Amino acid sequence: MSAPAQFPSIATVPSTDPSSGPAADAASKILIAGAGPAAQALVAQLAAAQFSGTVTVLSSRDDAPDDLLELAALPFVSVRFGQPASHIDATAKVVTTADGMEFSYDELVIATGSAPVHSPVDGSGRCLNYSTIDDAARIGHAVKEVTRVLGRRPLGILVGTGPAAGQAEAVLRARGVRPVRTTARPAAVVPTLAGSVLPAAGVVFEDGSRMNGDLVVLAEDRTPRDGLAAAAGVETAASGGIVVGRDFRSSVPGIWAIGDAAAFDGVRLGLLVASGSAAGVCAAELMAALSVGQLATAA
Repeated sequence: MSAPAQFPSIATVPSTDPSSGPAADAASKILIAGAGPAAQALVAQLAAAQFSGTVTVLSSRDDAPDDLLELAALPFVSVRFGQPASHIDATAKVVTTADGMEFSYDELVIATGSAPVHSPVDGSGRCLNYSTIDDAARIGHAVKEVTRVLGRRPLGILVGTGPAAGQAEAVLRARGVRPVRTTARPAAVVPTLAGSVLPAAGVVFEDGSRMNGDLVVLAEDRTPRDGLAAAAGVETAASGGIVVGRDFRSSVPGIWAIGDAAAFDGVRLGLLVASGSAAGVCAAELMAALSVGQLATAA
């Protein structure tokens, strides 16, 4: 696979400062399909920009984790738990959920993330996982703790192929880990002895062979959840993902995509730009688009 074009950072993406032009009024409605890290970062950026309209977040989760409850506590935000988007009518600007609820929008942001290609490896809960750039910080904190406990440079077993595994290897090396990479998928993760603070001792394969280490990182292939967009006529990449430009707009007016559901230059967006940076630019572009739309309506 050829190297993808570098996705610009928040500082280099052309965007409109929402405070420099007419602000979106209180009637403006932004609908976000998905409630993961990218969606949460977008809501936080809209709050920081003092967005005066309303934001509705459609979550597929039936439970109410603390991070989503914090979003729901914002006065302009409504989180609908257990109501994943199932259909988009891009002409009428209406999204229908799995339970048949309908939500109209002025601008729709799809942030449905990605899904693992394979079923989880037995014992994967003991592993570190790398699927987006945002995982680098979490891995860094874990490696620091493992290094402290061991008193030496850790040996890491890295499972995976493709861009995510390449990035994970670079992250591990930068943090002092000696990575040993395998492209063969293990059958299970080997736990450490009871009472150890280190969660995994290695991996075992179907033939009984094994690789031992101090930590295990899974960086396996993932598939962007782009079916909702594709069914609405939004362009998707051949390798998966909603095609977006540097402003996070899709091919259909009024529909945007951020996070791991999106693709830029054929690569999952989560591997190219951190969710906070993407959300900052997308929030500014959304507010600018709403302002322009209101001016056009007034004219």
